[in-house]
Amino acid sequence: MTTAAQLDLLKTLVDPGKVLTDSAALETHGKDWTKQFAPAPSAVVFPKTVEQVQAIVRWANQHKVALVPSGGRTGLSAAAVAANGEVVVSFDYMNQILAFNEYDRSVVCQPGVVTATLQQFAEDKGLYYPVDFASAGSSQIGGNIGTNAGGIKVIRYGMTRNWVAGLKVVTGSGELLELNRDLIKNATGYDLRQLFIGAEGTLGFVVEATMRLERAPKNLTAMVLATPDFDSIMPVLHAFQGKLDLTAFEFFSDKCLDKILARGDVPAPFETRTPYYALLEFEALNEDVAGAALATFEHCVEQGWVIDGVMSQSEQQLRNLWKLREYISETISHWIPYKNDISVTVSQVPAFLRDIDAIVASDYPDFDVLWYGHIGDGNLHLNILKPESLAKEEFFARCAQVNLRVFETVQRYNGSISAEHGVGMTKRDYLGYSRSEAEIACMKAIKAVFDPNGIMNPGKIFAV
Repeated sequence: MTTAAQLDLLKTLVDPGKVLTDSAALETHGKDWTKQFAPAPSAVVFPKTVEQVQAIVRWANQHKVALVPSGGRTGLSAAAVAANGEVVVSFDYMNQILAFNEYDRSVVCQPGVVTATLQQFAEDKGLYYPVDFASAGSSQIGGNIGTNAGGIKVIRYGMTRNWVAGLKVVTGSGELLELNRDLIKNATGYDLRQLFIGAEGTLGFVVEATMRLERAPKNLTAMVLATPDFDSIMPVLHAFQGKLDLTAFEFFSDKCLDKILARGDVPAPFETRTPYYALLEFEALNEDVAGAALATFEHCVEQGWVIDGVMSQSEQQLRNLWKLREYISETISHWIPYKNDISVTVSQVPAFLRDIDAIVASDYPDFDVLWYGHIGDGNLHLNILKPESLAKEEFFARCAQVNLRVFETVQRYNGSISAEHGVGMTKRDYLGYSRSEAEIACMKAIKAVFDPNGIMNPGKIFAV
């Protein structure tokens, strides 16, 4: 824990009132959306400039104080949790869009810019920022970069790293690095920018990011399709990808739909109920594209892959169809879900899901198990809901017991134990199921270069 004298010195490095130690601030800023670890930071500091961030890091090195970065705190791996007396560095006040270049289609952002703010800025300029997910209204760009956030548009647009043109970072020694300088082509050795994307703040803090934008999609149209079983979803994906340039291809189970419809604010897409549903999106640029979509739908019905379906006819209907998928995470949060965010190559998804589903069914026969995810890029979200009668500690302990079997299956398929949520503390003990000993040794060596005193978000990705 930091001493009163150390905190007094920290207060001189930032604006007045920007170091908080009250219990409410520590509770709020010491956690993310995970519920397995109790927040216990020593203080929360709010820098407003790059120079203040550098001063904080140098202070931390001098006094051997660990730092934890905090953005929108929407993470699901406990990467932003301060559970061991660390000082939380919140970027809430570094939240400005600093510059826009219409020719480069790029925006310079501070790390605290909310994702939805960047999306709206792009829209106002007639452009598009395509990284999108349910927490876009709360998450921040710095956190998105730290976890290499994915979301619902990856099948067309890729992960966050695809949209980072350049970074300014403060390393664990307090040095300011400017990485890639926003270039499209730059063949001058190692691309250090890519090391910081997905590093969860363990190498240093992002203090400025240049994000690329794209042309705005036109006449986005969604379809929700009811399928008789999960195996039918993959030929549906293949059929539609053969005819259309999809911007999204998602899936969710009937149990997810039950939870969404019970909210009472989202209409059912149709009367038919089946075990699984696919949601796909595309640009209906002309009547030929819409016709191809309908013809492909009819083909899928003829093959028995689809039982029922609907295609959006208005922007409101498009939004309503997307709510069926996007509202799932928020809706089930009331049950305290145990989440697994896993991935394999797209072709292996059906067999992989069957194997995992069998493990879960045998170990959790009395638990609600919900499946949904970004099926078009091989990313599955496995959610196990806590029964009301079961204590949280016992619930998480029971779920952890089966993790080894789940991750052994992931390893057998050469998959990832964390497709887009990061490693943080929830997955660090299982990193070896996706990374070799040699890879982990290299990662630790890289951290030692950028963070020689081990003050940057220690205990995340791998144990201290």
